[in-house]
Amino acid sequence: MGQIIGYARVSSAGQNLDAQLDALGKAKCDKIYQEKKSGARRHGREELTKMLDFVRDGDTIIITRLDRLARSLADLIAIGKQLETKDVSLNIIEQDVNTSTPAGKLFFHMLGAFSEFENSLRRERQAEGIAAAKARPDSPYRGRPASIDVDKVKGMHVAGMGATAIAKELEISRQSVYRLMK
Repeated sequence: MGQIIGYARVSSAGQNLDAQLDALGKAKCDKIYQEKKSGARRHGREELTKMLDFVRDGDTIIITRLDRLARSLADLIAIGKQLETKDVSLNIIEQDVNTSTPAGKLFFHMLGAFSEFENSLRRERQAEGIAAAKARPDSPYRGRPASIDVDKVKGMHVAGMGATAIAKELEISRQSVYRLMK
């Protein structure tokens, strides 16, 4: 019988791992890897890499939810293949998945596909929300209001003033004057 290895992850340093660590402790993990990194990509997740290098034939990895392991279907499939090659099973506590069985492997892939679909929908809704916010006149996405009167700068230039004189008169940088005169 192999070791029971736990893996806990949250997306940012401000988030808390306590609930996952409690669940992994109750699962009697021999060793627990934990990190505070985004699950969007596998790259840069050192603890995940260490864990995948550490596990051996007959070991079991336990996670609380599938999205703790990865958020992209491609990463989930790659991790699943790596575990299968090493003859390591994966148990997902909250979703009651165990990849040591054929049904568990099927459910793992189905959950991965649904998870990626959910992430795509979330990104789409977020993009729609940002687009709607940009359309509002008071939107923070529109940037700050112009602080330099473009017509005034152009009028002063047409009247024969140079960039340095305009900049001094309006108390702005010469670079701003040159940019506006283009």
